[in-house]
Amino acid sequence: MSHKRRAPWWIHSFVWIGAFVMVVAASAATVTQLTINRVNDSVATSDLLGENRADFNPDDIKGPLNFLVLGVDKEDDGFSRADTVMIAHISEDLDKTYLVSLPRDLYVEVADCGSGFPCQGKLNSSASRFQDWDKSQANILQTITNLTGVKFHGAVHANFDGFMDLIDLIGEVELCPWHDITSIHGDKKTYPAGCDMYDKEDALDLVRQRYGWDSDEDYANGTWGDFGRQKMQQQAIMNLLQGAKDKGYHKDPVKAVEMLDGIGSNLTVDLGEVKLTDFIVALRGLDPKDMKQLKVPSEAQDIGSQSFVVMNEMNGQKQAADELWEAIQNDTLDDWIAQNPDWVNE
Repeated sequence: MSHKRRAPWWIHSFVWIGAFVMVVAASAATVTQLTINRVNDSVATSDLLGENRADFNPDDIKGPLNFLVLGVDKEDDGFSRADTVMIAHISEDLDKTYLVSLPRDLYVEVADCGSGFPCQGKLNSSASRFQDWDKSQANILQTITNLTGVKFHGAVHANFDGFMDLIDLIGEVELCPWHDITSIHGDKKTYPAGCDMYDKEDALDLVRQRYGWDSDEDYANGTWGDFGRQKMQQQAIMNLLQGAKDKGYHKDPVKAVEMLDGIGSNLTVDLGEVKLTDFIVALRGLDPKDMKQLKVPSEAQDIGSQSFVVMNEMNGQKQAADELWEAIQNDTLDDWIAQNPDWVNE
């Protein structure tokens, strides 16, 4: 049976990073109470983390901080699939951001395979074991926590429409495919290598591509398949946020509220007891240009009749991935990057 997909997409889930580069100048004192209320009411809030929440003092926001970012495809039979999973790490001094993309096809132990027991499977399948989204959401969170050992201070769950709206507000977004790539969708449009400005329709199509990243260059550089799509996603996030900053959203509360009003209905955030405006002010020093974009050390491998992404123990990928999880927990990602430059997206 075919399913009509309504793909909630990754970019909205990361709008909280956009928020703190596009809201209030240097101090909450520059914002009226009306603006504060509108910002705090602009996005839906929910308890996404449950018992897996890291300890956090809402009255004294300090780093390091870890956030889970979920973009989820919901199909018309009620089941879901995690299309994008990212960990956003913010350094102890609240001045650096690291974006770690977890491959959707990563071979992991799924916390609950629908029977109350774990099983081996793809990471994104952990969000499709139950029709009840609350159960699926808890399942993918537990799966990621079991895999990485990371507990999260907050989470964002996004849907598709906000990505379109954000590009509408910014106008266009710069994307830089590293070789020509032909879309597998619609009229099979070919996007040329090099940097160009894209409208929302073409940008969305380009960042969805996965199968076109299959050249010898991609396999040599680790940008094949889902890794290529991750790189385009991370690139789009950074450039959209930079576009918002270039247009002055970080200095103009009215423009900031306009942006949040425009895309807030497509977001659900969990910041615990912290108000969005307090969080925005605490992280106002972050700059999207300085965001580090990381990949999980892994490679494609067929298991049975299925293709997975695995952290291969034989070539050191499993050890490097375990060290990545430790670096996220210990706020030592700069050291990890220095030792693992091949797993950084430039």
